[in-house]
Amino acid sequence: MGLTLVLGATRSGKSVYAEGRARASGLPVRYVATADPGDASMAPRIAVHVLRRPPQWETVVAGDDLAGLLRKDHCVLLDGLGTWIAGVMFRGGDVGARIAGFAAAIAATGSTVIVVAEQAGAGLLPPDPLARDWLDLLGEATQALSAAAERAVVVVAGRPVELPPGTATQADNDAGDLRHHGDTLVRPGDADHAVNVLAGGPPQWLRDALQAALAGGDLAAYPREDGAVAALAALHGRAPEEVVPTNGAAQALWLLPAALRPRLAACVHPAFTESEAALRAHGVPVERIVCDADDGFALRPGDIPAAADLVVVGNPASPSGALVPAATLLALRRPGRTIVVDEAFMDMVPGEPASLVAAAHEGVIVVRSLTKSLAIPGLRAGYAVAPPPLAARLRAVRPPWSCNALALAALTALARRPQTLARNAVRAQAERRDLEARLATIPGLRTWPAAANYVLVRVPGYGPRVTAHLREHGIAIRPAASFPGLTADDLRLTARGPEANERLARALADAVAVAVALAR
Repeated sequence: MGLTLVLGATRSGKSVYAEGRARASGLPVRYVATADPGDASMAPRIAVHVLRRPPQWETVVAGDDLAGLLRKDHCVLLDGLGTWIAGVMFRGGDVGARIAGFAAAIAATGSTVIVVAEQAGAGLLPPDPLARDWLDLLGEATQALSAAAERAVVVVAGRPVELPPGTATQADNDAGDLRHHGDTLVRPGDADHAVNVLAGGPPQWLRDALQAALAGGDLAAYPREDGAVAALAALHGRAPEEVVPTNGAAQALWLLPAALRPRLAACVHPAFTESEAALRAHGVPVERIVCDADDGFALRPGDIPAAADLVVVGNPASPSGALVPAATLLALRRPGRTIVVDEAFMDMVPGEPASLVAAAHEGVIVVRSLTKSLAIPGLRAGYAVAPPPLAARLRAVRPPWSCNALALAALTALARRPQTLARNAVRAQAERRDLEARLATIPGLRTWPAAANYVLVRVPGYGPRVTAHLREHGIAIRPAASFPGLTADDLRLTARGPEANERLARALADAVAVAVALAR
């Protein structure tokens, strides 16, 4: 049971060893071939492999979705990983996402799996970019599978050498997933339910403001943030010295370790992972506080370690959509502790009842973004609001001219139109409720109450297959396995208009039905 990774160079004997392991499992064997049977140059190799395999083994040809090939009552032997990666690259697929889903599906189903992989990096660096990309992907994939494997074996001259267990902590193994985001999952032409930005692009008044900034020569001078700072301060009823514009909300989160120098950070999950990525990159110890799905992802102040001098919370959190009451957030405060509330989605909540941005609370930093509700992820317009001492510390470690002239123009224009955010919040709620109503008709889904423009659903046992089915039908969603506390069976779905929501719901219902049928 579990995953065995078999590594080796060309003609090392790795396939023969893996086939022996498959026979020894005592289970029916499903052989997953990755070579293209239509490639004449591969025909002799394929023929040798076929002659070696027992006739009762089932043989299937791998597509992009490896997770969908698993069978709990079979030993699944995939040979080999490098050829599969080349095929996915040729088809324009996301190798990293597929490998993550495959590993998560193995863990979730308890399947017996053997993966044969070429040993990356044993020779010279290839001269052409495509080959280098393949080598990089192969190395990353084998590391990811090795981290998930119960056994890893290197075959040299026909002799297997078992590798010792890794010494990295699980948090270290998870660290690479912290930089995985939904925008990488959307292909040209896909129906985008993966990126949680309101559809339709920026409104015309914002386009006009940006065009005016261009026409006015704003790009010919270094950006000055005074006007944007004053406008944002007036919007929230705060002092200008409390406002720190940043290159998107993500930059504000990346300023935290350098500005605050925390001894121990507590990151509340599941939530946007860039905060933890930034802290780990700066060597800050991090303790994860994983909210319980069965408790509605509620944040319990008593779960925060007393020693934590920095606590980071998303409100509303992505991907759960959970909204933490303001009183609960304020209950986290302690002498010497800083609370950072990422309110990137708060402007999608009508009235913003849980927001802390409108009052100066000692030890509290609020991070905001225009990305989501104004549909300008490419512009990178965000800001932090904090009491003057904390704001000064953020400003001290911020690179000069962090917020460009167009982003400052957008911040200024938005701050003078609060009614726009109010209308967008109403729209976001309507689109989400429409999607929730459609999802409620699909058997086998579990959902949670949400406050923004997305819904978290769970498809127990079938997440990777459902994701692959939707992708094959041109629908991109966000598998949530990279969020601590969630698995590949958890999927974040961004709500759109009724027509797009209906298409998603129908495809999702079909995907669930197909996955259930295949599992029988």
